[in-house]
Amino acid sequence: MGRQKRGSGIVSEIDGGVAELLPDDGRPGRWTLLVDGYPQSAVDLDDPSRLDFEYMRRLASIVDGIAPARAPLSVLHLGGGALTMARYVAATRPGSSQRVVELDAALIDLVRRELPLPRGADIRVRAMDARAAVESMSATTSGGRFDLIITDVYRGARVPAHLASLEFVTAAAGLLRPGGVYAANLADGTGLAFARGQVATLRRLFADVCLLAEPAVLRGRRFGNVVVAASAAPLPVAGFARAGAGDAFPARLVHGGDLDRLVAGARVVTDDVATQSPQPPKDLF
Repeated sequence: MGRQKRGSGIVSEIDGGVAELLPDDGRPGRWTLLVDGYPQSAVDLDDPSRLDFEYMRRLASIVDGIAPARAPLSVLHLGGGALTMARYVAATRPGSSQRVVELDAALIDLVRRELPLPRGADIRVRAMDARAAVESMSATTSGGRFDLIITDVYRGARVPAHLASLEFVTAAAGLLRPGGVYAANLADGTGLAFARGQVATLRRLFADVCLLAEPAVLRGRRFGNVVVAASAAPLPVAGFARAGAGDAFPARLVHGGDLDRLVAGARVVTDDVATQSPQPPKDLF
């Protein structure tokens, strides 16, 4: 199929399937990326700080809360999509140094060509499997180099199993500077078995862990995103909670004793038992 116009959108074969870039006719500069029909990212080229997907606003609240306003950060993004979060960091924290790892080289080429990165932003993108990249950096780096690692990797609409284990998170944690933060965007449904296992795994490595999700997702009433954050240092959970509560789709912060109760009985996930996140309902999108 190659690259072709479809109406005002762009359809292109990529390594992992078919990508579509759909413009918002009401807001010039705003695009949504779909891969095999699943919404992956939304970008506003004119205002990269505007985030349409609620899970990205949850991740942005972590970016906003872990350092003083506009202070540069060193960030590793595992999963690129339309590079929405990297653009957000560049816009809100000028001078930040960012590295992005995205498996799909053809997707990187498409996004760079059709949705150019802001001039002067220190954003370097590498085509590689996220775990392989983390393990490679761990083997060649002595001491931490990142203030923040954001994991937002999906194959279709599911988090791959090899990015959901203690071994993977251990390698990622080794790349964080003292007090650095690890954040991940997960997806789960009834019972939250996948998310609970991920929190239990993070708690094996980090002194402080929290979770943000809509109340209906936490109660198992619907499938949705669960954003987790973890650090060896105390997290600024009050700020995370305020941002979540004030969102157009309010999120609840779960921390401390509430998190103890939520994950009670959940086991640490290792490579030998890791599974991908559950398949979302067919009518979700």
